[in-house]
Amino acid sequence: MVLVGAFNAVARYSGRFIGVNLSSNGWLELQWYLFSVVFLFAAADTLRRDGHVRVDVLFGKLSKRNQAWIDIAGTVLFLLPFCVFGLWASWPTVHASWHVWEMSPDPGGLPRYPIKAAVLVAFVLLGLQGISELVKRIDVVRA
Repeated sequence: MVLVGAFNAVARYSGRFIGVNLSSNGWLELQWYLFSVVFLFAAADTLRRDGHVRVDVLFGKLSKRNQAWIDIAGTVLFLLPFCVFGLWASWPTVHASWHVWEMSPDPGGLPRYPIKAAVLVAFVLLGLQGISELVKRIDVVRA
């Protein structure tokens, strides 16, 4: 992503110097698409690493079993419904985009349908990781 951004900047300024357009909207869009994929797919990995921000001040003082109960409740009441809602809300847009093979309206732009499909994949990955974490927390409670 950084290399694409650096190339685009160098090409833009070099092109101005020599009087030829070396940059394109495709490079700029590719940079945005790569950033979007990193952001979307990092949510599930961050959940796996327990890297999400915890606001509860008391959570750290609780026993592992009580922490597991809080995580179970949060996963069942908030995370999994959020993933289902995200899939439900984004499906029509993604489906319509694939149906027409949506392209960028900018000259030299990239196809839009693959990056829109990444939203669905990200919600699926996050939901699957949520289920994995739920199973782990249930195991803690049973022990």
